Amino acid sequence: MARRRRGLPVNGVLLLDKPPGLSSNHALQRARRLFQAQKAGHTGTLDPMATGLLPVCFGEATKFSAHLLDADKVYRTRVELGAITDTGDAEGEVVERRAVPRLTEADVEGVLARFRGEIDQVPPMYSALKHQGRKLYELAREGKSIERAARRVTVYDARLLALADTAFELEVRVSKGTYIRTLAEDIGQALGCGAHISALRRLETGPFTSEGMLTLDALEALPGQAEREAVLWPVDVLVDHLPRLEVDAVAACRLTHGQAARVETGELAGDETARLYCDGAFLGLGVVAGPQEVAPKRLLSTAAD
Repeated sequence: MARRRRGLPVNGVLLLDKPPGLSSNHALQRARRLFQAQKAGHTGTLDPMATGLLPVCFGEATKFSAHLLDADKVYRTRVELGAITDTGDAEGEVVERRAVPRLTEADVEGVLARFRGEIDQVPPMYSALKHQGRKLYELAREGKSIERAARRVTVYDARLLALADTAFELEVRVSKGTYIRTLAEDIGQALGCGAHISALRRLETGPFTSEGMLTLDALEALPGQAEREAVLWPVDVLVDHLPRLEVDAVAACRLTHGQAARVETGELAGDETARLYCDGAFLGLGVVAGPQEVAPKRLLSTAAD
């Protein structure tokens, strides 16, 4: 007999404004308890020090959360010059101090230009990447350092917001897998004085922006479950970048029972994935299996109800 899942069948996406000092998982679990949700997951971690946009997927939305893992992201960060830490941020121990030259905006802009576009970046030891089954930050805490291969990432834009004597603020748009801590360290090395970050805030990820974010305190202040669920984004927002196909009731019935169906696929190519809708209701994802034929790929459980 299947074990009954505890909680409510909540479905949708919450744009959580993660507070500082909480891991992404702890923030996720607090949000899950507030919504009394049966199932929840997030779409990419933020460091405990970091704040800002953490999309939390409830219920059926967890089936499509992987589509955000490849999304571009926008961050705002404060870069402190003259001190290098073992973690690349203000939570680490200072391992080296250097004199900070008198820098102009032109000096900083000149260095930033070298980091725009595709760059090679060595992931930090204090990261969740794994080596022989263990997370790198676990090994780092034991005083171990593992050789890491450089990865190709893209910095689409790096915009200087403010410059002080020993710090500057930066807004960057980057591809998946880009570590802002490492980017700041590398910029500091290029400036000749070293650097670490003292603040980091995520403003955008994929289709989501900071507009509509809610703090845990704001969620707790809502009067009840209905009001909390009203702030959730619909499940299909996670796959809004995919082409849309309308199917009739007969095709919807076949698809939700695991069978391919005749669907007008227009100009979509074979093996292309599309969003499926019937009478405006999102069914899930299908894949073009042939001329005017679609096979189910990942459907909502509720679509078969």
